[in-house]
Amino acid sequence: MNDPPSPAPMMVVARVFLPFAAGYCLSYLYRTINAVLSPHLAAELRLDASDLGLLTSVYFLTFAAFQLPLGVLLDRFGPRRVEATLLLFAAAGAGLFAASGSALELVIGRGLIGLGVSACLMASFKAFVLWFPAERLPSVNGWVLAAGGLGALAATAPVEAVLRWTDWRGLFAGLAVASVAVALALLLAVPERGGAAAGDWRSQALGVGEIFRGRVFWRIAPSSVLSQASFLAIQGLWAGPWLRDVTGLDKTAAADHLFWIAAAMVGGFLGMGHLVYRLARRGVPPMAVAAGGIGLFMLAQLALLAGVGPPLPLWVAFGFFGTSGTLAYAILSQAFPAELAGRVNTALNLLVFVLAFAGQWGMGAIINRWPEAGGGYEAFGYRLAFGAALAAQLLAWLWLLAKWVRR
Repeated sequence: MNDPPSPAPMMVVARVFLPFAAGYCLSYLYRTINAVLSPHLAAELRLDASDLGLLTSVYFLTFAAFQLPLGVLLDRFGPRRVEATLLLFAAAGAGLFAASGSALELVIGRGLIGLGVSACLMASFKAFVLWFPAERLPSVNGWVLAAGGLGALAATAPVEAVLRWTDWRGLFAGLAVASVAVALALLLAVPERGGAAAGDWRSQALGVGEIFRGRVFWRIAPSSVLSQASFLAIQGLWAGPWLRDVTGLDKTAAADHLFWIAAAMVGGFLGMGHLVYRLARRGVPPMAVAAGGIGLFMLAQLALLAGVGPPLPLWVAFGFFGTSGTLAYAILSQAFPAELAGRVNTALNLLVFVLAFAGQWGMGAIINRWPEAGGGYEAFGYRLAFGAALAAQLLAWLWLLAKWVRR
């Protein structure tokens, strides 16, 4: 069957970009909201740092667990149907989270949310491959990532403000309704488009093996994965407790700092994508931009660990350059055949979110070993946890540089 005529560019933005951007905005809000909610959850349910790490990171576990089947589903059924269906699981998880009476119910609800939003970014990338020209993919991907940044912004000071007139249960009930609304928008607004992969399930699954056997994948993936996983683990939870326990800020001031981290992240998504597009036209490879950005991201973390200078500019640099690893999605999607685009991105995402789960939970386990007598945790525990993540990033970055020089 022939595809319908391509709509005008503004129609593509309205009917394709905006619904998928709304889904990823919601996904990122869910991902980072516990950085603000953690003291409320800890106080009501008596959770320690290890408990908070598990509760928050289970999102990444269920998210990661669905990445490989998600890639096959996206390539077979298309991004519109897959994301809309999964968002209903997110709605159910948010509803359960809102009604939870125990830590176990919170974990199950959080896990359902992670499953339900697991397609939001990858479905966007797959849709954009179908609807936008290849040379625009880095910048379009940057715009949808910026939409995620708006979700991260909403999860900071705005959430703290909402908590003044309702509690976290009312907040999650509202998010359940929002999840259903975005699912309906995807089903009703996004037009159908050809490009779903042909072939049986076995042949599509074999395509995943082709990706993991690819040398180009393993040249690029480790540094991208570790930088993204560290950024997600810290921004999604531990930045908030660090600001309260290490920097000494109150809840409102910490939420304000988280707001500026998220704002810098939006700028990074937009700026890095635009920079790649501009420099590529002058012969600068996108991977060079990504490697440089990851290097600056590590410098920002090192400065935070050393306590060099005022903290807010360093956290802003952390937010901006922490986006650099996401450039690998567009780079790798163009290094493999178009019919593997969904599976390439989900293969990378699988690794990112498995390590984000391990990192966020592991950081909590480390921090939990150094409690303060009056509440909170000692700065040493935070620095040890963050320093371990930085060391892993450095090793992967050196691997990337070594492989790039030999290429």
